[in-house]
Amino acid sequence: MDKQERSYKDKKVISIGTVSELTGLSLRQIRYYEERKLIAPFRNDHGTRKYSFNDIETLMDIADKREDGVQTTEILKEMRLQERKRERESKDDIKKKMLQGQLNAQFRNRRGQL
Repeated sequence: MDKQERSYKDKKVISIGTVSELTGLSLRQIRYYEERKLIAPFRNDHGTRKYSFNDIETLMDIADKREDGVQTTEILKEMRLQERKRERESKDDIKKKMLQGQLNAQFRNRRGQL
């Protein structure tokens, strides 16, 4: 995805302290979820973490699941399954668009022959 096409929700610009305030999670909890590979903040040259609004939504979802007793390993499995599903859907969308383009081209060629 082109940088200009990315949503503001994807931009990693929020500090860990602000994320903590917004989510109610402690800094320790946020770092733990990063260690467990549930979240992947951007790190600058000095090691400062930066999060996106999507990361905040993910952290809130993780916190809700943890409150329901779901283990982090299960959350990670679910997240990976969802990512694979999105990748498959994206590939399917590309295939559909290519097929539609071929059909449109074929239809235009036939109309031109009539």
